Amino acid sequence: MTGGNPPNLVAIDLGAENCRVSLLQWREETPHVELVHRFNNSAVTIGKELHWDLHRILSEIECGLVRCAEKTLAPIAAIGVDGWAVDYVHLTANGLPVAQPFCYRDTRTEAVKVEFEQRCSAEDLFALGGAQPLRINTLYQLMADQSAGVSATARWVNLPEYVLAQLGGRIVAEFTNATHTGLIDIATRNWNPKIFDLCGLSLEAAPELVPTGSQIGIVEGSLRRLPAFHETHLIAPACHDTASAVAGIPIDGDDWGYISSGTWSLVGTLLDCPVKTAAACTAGFTNLGATGDRICFHKNVNGMWLLKQTLHQLCPIDSQWPMPELTAAAEQVGLPEGLLDVDDPELWLQGDMASRINAQLTRRGFTPIEERASLMPEFANLIFHSLAHRYAMVLADAEQLTGKRLKRLAIVGGGSLNQFLNRLTAEATGLELCRGAVESSTAGNFAVQLAALEGAPDSPSRIAHWAKALTSPDHC
Repeated sequence: MTGGNPPNLVAIDLGAENCRVSLLQWREETPHVELVHRFNNSAVTIGKELHWDLHRILSEIECGLVRCAEKTLAPIAAIGVDGWAVDYVHLTANGLPVAQPFCYRDTRTEAVKVEFEQRCSAEDLFALGGAQPLRINTLYQLMADQSAGVSATARWVNLPEYVLAQLGGRIVAEFTNATHTGLIDIATRNWNPKIFDLCGLSLEAAPELVPTGSQIGIVEGSLRRLPAFHETHLIAPACHDTASAVAGIPIDGDDWGYISSGTWSLVGTLLDCPVKTAAACTAGFTNLGATGDRICFHKNVNGMWLLKQTLHQLCPIDSQWPMPELTAAAEQVGLPEGLLDVDDPELWLQGDMASRINAQLTRRGFTPIEERASLMPEFANLIFHSLAHRYAMVLADAEQLTGKRLKRLAIVGGGSLNQFLNRLTAEATGLELCRGAVESSTAGNFAVQLAALEGAPDSPSRIAHWAKALTSPDHC
């Protein structure tokens, strides 16, 4: 980049519940980020399987990109894509999708994981790679594919990188997203051949591994005929949305933790080196790629999925309990009789969430909540108190495992708007809470793109510089 305003950019954020296409423009060196297109996303049931509607996702993204082109006379210098991890697309020899990709919530991996652990314990696998061996991880999904007859040599690519490839980029695996496959050795930052061998998977089928911020091509196809996209670079930012969200936190020092609060809550802190001890594995922590050659050391905690699925069951009309009104009503409810184990695997599953919650309450000797829409505030109150308690437990474990002493806590994502949950979290953790951007993954996506276009794609100082420039002053 030389002189004048920084370039215009597009960030595509793929979410398991909604996806966004955002445009960054500059006016007198002041950034203006506009959410140009948002669309709902959810897994679809095909037979007894959960899949993603790939054709619809791609069509909606193209719609968003066309709208971006209509909103600016200046060229768009680059596009970056981030999204949820672990899910992928199998490809034909011509790079076309073999079938609709599976959703990570599909239960097909349960038996595969149990069988694999008879050959390799969770602790041993964790020591090899550093990623928590969750049943949703790509390696278990690939093994389930093979059990269903898919060839071990069938090529695959994770979803954000697939979108970049569809726009004209080469097929790659960006580092932060690749760490979620369970097939990386986080210490060496490379694919781990031993893990591939243990899983019976083909290393040759894995995509080319590239660093965060790599430029992997330029926009091709019909979009390139639009003036805004005539010479638009395709950049693999931190393709995992949590890594992007953490990159978008404009905070200095090393005494802070984070919660990326959305469908899942990712609760942890940044490290320079992974922690691959048996204790970290048993506690459920994982070591995943972050920008600046650092490690996201965190634990997956069930998040707003609990509330949204409960609303889906009890309030089929979306307008019945708007979130601000529901949160305010929940705050008026007294302390719940007892708390949920929010990480009960039964609460990870789709459908009948109020009934699942009540089944757990009953098992634990607590009074169930009557399942009707008017009692949604009671369900929300229970969920918020349970989440805050769980966050405090996880952050205390993170301190013990890493030796860090946390003083501050940054909360980003949609959950950061929930002032009631924020207050409960501050009280439960005892940490100074600061609210980051709701769309922190968008800010981090843009920050990495800007650093990449400067020739410093994974520079912590440049990414932090741009994150601060893009983030409102009222954010931490």
